[in-house]
Amino acid sequence: MAAISTDVWISVGSGLLISLVAFTALILAPAVGAFGRTWEKATAIVLSLFVLVALVLVGVALGALIVLHWDQITGLVK
Repeated sequence: MAAISTDVWISVGSGLLISLVAFTALILAPAVGAFGRTWEKATAIVLSLFVLVALVLVGVALGALIVLHWDQITGLVK
């Protein structure tokens, strides 16, 4: 952990915070507000978290593909 600079930690942390606030405001709050019963709200929260996990996994997979094939990507651009 000491090899990662403070700027990187600040950038990652602020990006994570902004993403979580956006997820809460744009996805979670409307999903919970659309239902009246407690069990419906709980179900909306659980399903929204499944969506969040799926989006994170897709982002990690695409990021890994870009890192693994970066030489080929830069070769196409040149």
